[in-house]
Amino acid sequence: MLIGVGRLQQYVVVHHMSDTFRLPRVGTVDEPLRLAVLISGSGSGMEALLRHQAATRLAGGCCHQTTVVISNVADVKGLARAIEHDTPAEVIVLPAGDNSSERRVAHEQAIHVRLCELGIEAVILSGYMRILTNDFVRKWQGRLLNIHPSLLPDFPGAHAHRDVLEAGVDTTGCTVHFVDMGVDSGTIIAQRAVPVEPEDDENSLSERVKQVEHRLYPMVIDAFCEGRLQISNGQVEIA
Repeated sequence: MLIGVGRLQQYVVVHHMSDTFRLPRVGTVDEPLRLAVLISGSGSGMEALLRHQAATRLAGGCCHQTTVVISNVADVKGLARAIEHDTPAEVIVLPAGDNSSERRVAHEQAIHVRLCELGIEAVILSGYMRILTNDFVRKWQGRLLNIHPSLLPDFPGAHAHRDVLEAGVDTTGCTVHFVDMGVDSGTIIAQRAVPVEPEDDENSLSERVKQVEHRLYPMVIDAFCEGRLQISNGQVEIA
């Protein structure tokens, strides 16, 4: 099923969503929704969001603000980029220990506690390279977004560009979706296609897809925070 998207000027594939959409409130210019952005690396997508928020504020106001950027890796470029945009940036690394499951749970609990301390209302994953546990997803489900560099459900996982090139397809793209208990399996909100050129390698394809991601993700976040993502009969629509 395809529906018009209005301000996004594209079409959205509507998929079934069984869980309740739990955005706590609609963001406004006077009281923007408080976002946390989780990163693991360069933070180029996060920086695109910060620039979008700044430009939107100058143009009349933005209904969301990035309250904090959290990285699970120290000394990555994304932290410096956040600071350059006057956005608080923090590092919460995986704790030491021998039990990987316990370390994972403790790490996510530390992130969750910090998000609650800061009054975060929604979480934006932007190049965050850890798979979240079911418990963390359950706490934030309906308020947890991700962008993936392929046209899901095709080519999920951490090596989408490599898999696209190996498959020999002529079109890839990016997908904004709700995060669920699986890997890149959550309800799709919006997608945009990107052609695969004959001379592409992983780096060139990644850079072209990123350019599209950096435009699409902020626009979807606008719709999300303005309350224009609606659940009707188990489906997501953009009003």
